[in-house]
Formats: sequence, C-alpha cells, structure tokens
Amino acid sequence: MEKRNAAHPIPTPPSLSPRSSGFHAPSRTFQSLRPPVPLPPVERRLNVAAYAFSLLPSPLPSNPALVDAATGDAVSFPELLSQIRSLASALRSHAGIDRGHCVFVLAPTSLDIPPLYLALLSIGAVVSAANPASTPREISHFLSLSNPRVAFATSATDAKLPAGLATIILDSPRFRSFLDGSDGGEAVEEVAQSDVAFFQFSSGTTGMMKAAALSHRNMIAIVAAWHSTRNPVAERRRGAPEATLLAAPLFHAMGYAFLLIGLALGETTVLIGGRTSVKEMVQAAERHRVTSLTAATPVVVEMARWPEPLDLVALEYVICGGAPVPEAAAVRFMRRFPHGYGSTEAGPISGMIGQEECRRLRSVGRLGQNVEAMLVDTTTGERLSVGQSGELWLRSPYIMLGYVGNEEANDATFDSSGWLKTGDLCYFDEDGFLFIVDRLKELIKCGASQVPPAELEHLLQLLPGIADSAVVP
Repeated sequence: MEKRNAAHPIPTPPSLSPRSSGFHAPSRTFQSLRPPVPLPPVERRLNVAAYAFSLLPSPLPSNPALVDAATGDAVSFPELLSQIRSLASALRSHAGIDRGHCVFVLAPTSLDIPPLYLALLSIGAVVSAANPASTPREISHFLSLSNPRVAFATSATDAKLPAGLATIILDSPRFRSFLDGSDGGEAVEEVAQSDVAFFQFSSGTTGMMKAAALSHRNMIAIVAAWHSTRNPVAERRRGAPEATLLAAPLFHAMGYAFLLIGLALGETTVLIGGRTSVKEMVQAAERHRVTSLTAATPVVVEMARWPEPLDLVALEYVICGGAPVPEAAAVRFMRRFPHGYGSTEAGPISGMIGQEECRRLRSVGRLGQNVEAMLVDTTTGERLSVGQSGELWLRSPYIMLGYVGNEEANDATFDSSGWLKTGDLCYFDEDGFLFIVDRLKELIKCGASQVPPAELEHLLQLLPGIADSAVVP
C-alpha cells in the first residue's frame, strides 16, 4: 500500500499571544496553541504496546490493569504483561503469525481481547477487528479488504466466518493454553513505527466501508498526547489509582485507543460489553468509582437525561464519539465533561482543557498537541482565515497512512502535500476555538445559500416540547 501520510514532523508553533487564534499568516495555517509533545525518534524500532508499557513506573502499578464489569474478574499489570508475552510466543510458534500478517478479530469485549491485541501488536501483526453483530455480507467485505492470515472468534461468532479461514476460538482450551503458557520473555524489537498496527473499517467522509491503515507511529502519538495531558503518575502517588469505564467497543478505534491510553497511564480499565443498558453502565461506574468514562454519544445523551440521581462523584471527564453531542445534553455536562473532536482517519483533532474552555459550549475545543490545520474554500481552493468557514484540512502524526487498496479514496482524501481533507465545514474564532458547521456532503441547497442541517436541528431543539431533532438533506 502506498503510504499517503508519511511520518509528519511535529510543527514548531510560531510565537503567539495568549489570546491568539493560532492563525499563522505567512503560511495561512492554524497552529495548535498546546505545547508540542515529543515523540520517540521515528527511526527507532518500537511497537505501541512496548511504548505504552515503557511509560509505566517500575515496579508496575499494584492496582488491577483490567476489570470485567459484569463478573468482577481482574487482571493485574504483571499478569497482563505475562499474558502478552506468552501469547506472542504461542502465536508465532503455534499459529504461524508474524510481522506484517493481518489477523481478523470477530468477538465482543472481554478480558481476552486486550492481551490478544497487545500480543499481536508486539510481534508486528496487523489487528483488523469488526463488530461481532456484522452481517455475513459485511464480514465478507471486511475480509476482502484486510486479507487476514488467521481469525479469532468466539464459539458464538465462529459460524459467521468462512470455513476456509483458519480460526482460533477464544473461549477454547487451545487459546487458554496460549494465554497461560510459559512467558516468552521480552522479545527483540523488530517492529518499525511505520508498520501498520490496525486496519480500522470506516466509511470515511462518504461511501462504502474502507480499511483505514493506522500505524504504530499513529498510535504512539495518540498515547503520548494523552499521557502528556493527564500525566497522572505524580497524582497517583498521592492518592487512589484512577479507573476508567471503557464502554466503547474494542473493535472501534476509540475503544482500542483508550485501552492503550489507560494502560500507559497505569489506570484500571473497567471493560463493559456492547449489549449493556445505560442503567448497568451507570451502576458499573458507581460501583468501581471510575474517574473517566469512554462511550458512544447515545450513551452520554441518555445519561444526561437520566431521571435518577447519579452517584458519580469520582467522575472527572467523559469521552464520547461517533456523533456530535446535542447542545441540550451538553449543557447538563459542560462544567465537568469537555467536548472534543476526532475521527478514525485523523485521530484526535481538538479538545478542551479546564472549566474555562468548557464554557465554549458549541465549540469542539482547540487544536490538540502536534496538530496543524487550514480552512479551504472548496470552490476556489483559497486558504481562509479566522471567522471564515471552509473545509478543514489537517496534518499531524495521528493521521492514518491511507485506505488499503483504494487509491481513488486516497486521492479524494489527501492532497499532494499530505493534508487530510476531513469533509467537515468548520471555522476558528479569534481565540483559536474550532467550530463544526456541518458535513459538506450534508448541506442543503436553498436558493443561492447552503444551509447546514445541524443549524436547523439546533434551532428546533430550542423550541419547547422538542427533546431532540434530526434534519435529513
């Protein structure tokens, strides 16, 4: 696959005033107002699993690394490391999986998935995971995109896979023997940061599902950014360990990104299955005194409307994705839960830090660390300035390598200089806050004007008696 987004150097931001928009007039680009985050030298051989463990203190944290919310079963950090090494050794010697091989995973969230992902990443295999509720037709399409050597499934999902694909059943004695076998020890690092870590299925800005190739470098950059922002080690030595409830599915980019982030931060990651009610989720958050929650937007919206008192005094922030948060729901959360913006292809784009930034209710925050952006008039190609709406283009170390086997989509997504076109109509205000107007493909042509559906939805939700609304172009 031709890599459209080669290792992008971290931009050195120009001198900007405290009230700067981040707009750099000579280049007509917007620079992040956050301090840049240093990354490992790009030529250093390093996989993201090893990088995450390298950020942990020695000895390893004593709190559990993983907890199953339903059963209460837990895995410690030393146990997880041993499982990863045992699995990595077994996958190579018994399953023939090695660097560059793609592995398809069709399974719900469980305590088996994190060590499986981390073991595969540590030997340089490519993880390609899909929703276990996918139809046979969808799965066939995913397999044609990723061309896996081996699949992992459960006894409940195995029947969805073709008979000719070598499959290892997670809830089987064979996999258990891999997991609990002898610790293979720390292997010699063979993985290049430019190697593909994940094939993530995404529709992109439009069209059929595509396989976005995310590199180890992409994931390392994401982990580094969150680690620098949270930097919890000193805090943890003064108090109780942090716990995060990971309600985002592990087949989704947000799910496995925050699995890696939780590991690097030394947090306890509480895993919860996909078919869990919001009530069960709230109860799990209360029971485990979680300090953060990662979930899909509908979950957060329902929590905002929850009729009963929530005992979530430990909860510091909520991360949600997949769709914008309606303003009515955001109002209920704004003082505690910041708003952000990202995508499978671009990684984390922007976010809010601190209560003062969270007051910009309709904004998705300021550009994240190591991100540069520009706004482009889609008709003229002109680079726009503060307060002008245009398509958001991005460059950062988080951006995918490209879509696998789909040069037409790559040509439509990247320009010749490696800028990724988001397909989002946006603008920046004078303080560097980013606002999403709407998706370019969803604008409604009305006379000579183009009207964003999101603007109409916002106006409708201001009317009494309307809890939510959806405008279809």
